[in-house]
Amino acid sequence: MNLTINIGSTSDEDSTVGWKPGIRVLGVAESFKKNQPKSLVAGVVMRGDFRIDGFGICRPTIGGSDSTESLLGLFKHLKRQDIRAWMLGGSLISWFNVVDIVELHRITGVPVVCVTYNPSEGIEKYLKEYFPDSWQSRLETLNKAGVRTSVILDTGHTVFITTVGMGISRAKRLLDIFTLDGRIPEPVRVAQLIAASLYRDIYCKNGE
Repeated sequence: MNLTINIGSTSDEDSTVGWKPGIRVLGVAESFKKNQPKSLVAGVVMRGDFRIDGFGICRPTIGGSDSTESLLGLFKHLKRQDIRAWMLGGSLISWFNVVDIVELHRITGVPVVCVTYNPSEGIEKYLKEYFPDSWQSRLETLNKAGVRTSVILDTGHTVFITTVGMGISRAKRLLDIFTLDGRIPEPVRVAQLIAASLYRDIYCKNGE
């Protein structure tokens, strides 16, 4: 079953709602190895002019169910009242530790856009294989936000998104603001670089 909807580059949903030039988003990405107990997730606060003015980390359990709690803890410790959107590089982190993006929005009041880059036929079979005792709850959490939607960015590249608290059209405009080239928005790209570097240089050297 194909779990994406193709809409091209526009949508009528909240099509007239814009973003202010000084908007700040929290970009989230991770680094991990399956044979380690914890991943490293980086959160980067970035402005619409690409200036970084905030940063934090959290460490969800590999294959666990604490990713949502961990991200909420990261958000709390940042102590920011000016973040206007979460921008996640995927809702499956730390090896199927599913982020509940509906809960992120409910608790923080901040809209969420989750960005991935490849088509998928679904992960139910993998959840059943790797997590026979908890696959249903993981799948339910993943499905709460609805199906992924493919959108074409102004760069010409296609990404797949799920959103909570904002419509598809508004989410696309937000991604266009923060995507310089290619298909990875800068808040997520920078968070990926930081997460990979910290994981390599600090935690792996400590033997974790």
